[in-house]
Amino acid sequence: MADYPEILGVYSMRKADEIGLGSTTSRREQLTYWYVRKLDVDRYEVQPLNSGNVPSGIKKEVSELDFLTNYTPEPTFYRTFTVPALDSLARKVIQGEEMLAGGRLDEAEKQFLKALMIDDVNVRANYGLGEVYSEKKDFERLRKVLHTLLGQDEAFGQEHRERFNTFGISLRKNRRYDDSVAYYTRALEINPTDEHVHFNMARALHEKGEFERCMQHLNIALSLNPDFQEARRFLEYVEKNTTNAG
Repeated sequence: MADYPEILGVYSMRKADEIGLGSTTSRREQLTYWYVRKLDVDRYEVQPLNSGNVPSGIKKEVSELDFLTNYTPEPTFYRTFTVPALDSLARKVIQGEEMLAGGRLDEAEKQFLKALMIDDVNVRANYGLGEVYSEKKDFERLRKVLHTLLGQDEAFGQEHRERFNTFGISLRKNRRYDDSVAYYTRALEINPTDEHVHFNMARALHEKGEFERCMQHLNIALSLNPDFQEARRFLEYVEKNTTNAG
């Protein structure tokens, strides 16, 4: 039995366009390159290559018929350009994460920036750079990184769960409560049934003094997981202190 998804490599697609009108009409052929993964027996995922020859941008799913009809394998291009670029990107991200873990913020920043020169929307590199700027209290650059992450559904997927959690903690630790709320709001747009995101949203709202909204998210978290004891204790604390304050 095949293991899916399966990386197939780089494929090209040719598309002909007509330019002009009447007697001035000319035909132009456009060649684009795509990174392809086979999702199962008759479904394929294609993602365009950027100028650095790595997959970047919006992924789309195509049927087997569409794929076999329109895409041509480019094994030499894949081996010569894409594989080395992906290896270089991965090394820079890993080095940046190691330096970040060791508190070497300036060196980590340089590695993440080098990675983003290859792929400016790389999720791991942007998360790492965001943590660097959060730790440095460089909030102007942090907002730019956050804007990039908010525009990517992939940043809130299960694959990046650990980075997602660490970055959210870093925002809250550095009192970036408005940014935290924007961050968790986007996460809930992607997955509204994640009780832990509702809980983290509640913590950020509590810090902002928005106690009603805080309790709303805690109640949602408990409706999704009645055994979520940390959320239950936090709700009891907020209810008690809000009542006493009133």
